[in-house]
Amino acid sequence: MQANDPEFSGTGVALITPFRADKSIDYPSLGGIIDYVIGGGVDYVVSLGTTGEAITLSTQECREILDFTIRHVDGRVPIVAGYFGGNYTEKLVNFIRDFNFDGVAGIMSSSPAYSRPPQEGIYQHYMRVAEVAPRPLIIYNVPGRTSSNVLPETVLRLAEESDRFAAVKEASGILSQATEILRHRPDRFGVLCGDDPLATAMIAVGGHGGISVIANALPSHFSRMVKAARENRVDEARQLNFDMLDVHPLLYCEGNPVGIKAAVSLLGLCGNHLRVPLVPLSEPYREKLRRVLSLVPDLDL
Repeated sequence: MQANDPEFSGTGVALITPFRADKSIDYPSLGGIIDYVIGGGVDYVVSLGTTGEAITLSTQECREILDFTIRHVDGRVPIVAGYFGGNYTEKLVNFIRDFNFDGVAGIMSSSPAYSRPPQEGIYQHYMRVAEVAPRPLIIYNVPGRTSSNVLPETVLRLAEESDRFAAVKEASGILSQATEILRHRPDRFGVLCGDDPLATAMIAVGGHGGISVIANALPSHFSRMVKAARENRVDEARQLNFDMLDVHPLLYCEGNPVGIKAAVSLLGLCGNHLRVPLVPLSEPYREKLRRVLSLVPDLDL
């Protein structure tokens, strides 16, 4: 962290949820992955985001995974709870109001999906969430999943209206959109990259880091890249970005977290198991992923 940084800066990792072959939760592997990413230098972890397959987990499983994560992290880094999205605002508000957030530093909340609300509806949704949220909020803009883009003017309106909003995870893939937010944001408000290949570019225009998928497999590489970019060590950041560049497409070619689960399993950190409707990465892509990972400097397969 640098002086005057927003609360969530640097590298966050959206943790996967490892399963056993019978699709039960593999807690020993989850603990190993947590140790691996913290050892790799990440600044905080996000539990039960999109990459954590929260939509395939029961409410009780989500609670148990979060509790396990809190115990296992044991204060080493902050924890963000990432499964607080929903299409019905009042249901989400009631869920947050009744939830125990002890041990959690922040809440990441995706914008409503499927209903494709207008910007005023998105604004009112988040303001209702902010009224009851007991922890700082990270707005999660991921239009590729929600089919609804949270525009810069809406993000900025929320950030100005309530200091409960600490950051936005900007995953629209539109660099100019992040730049517009950065241009007008309050000083306390962070802009985090949600598209790993764009992280260095977003930091170059003023971004504060990223919440990463690839950092499950390459925590040291991604963390060092973000740190170098934030400290204006451009050549180092550029090279680290190049080192990972061929890996990124294979993490998404059959959906997330299909690709990153395959990558982490190739590293021996967990089995390659997902819950239907997600299925393991097909063998041709898995072999290609193995090849490109073997070419990443300083990575031991």
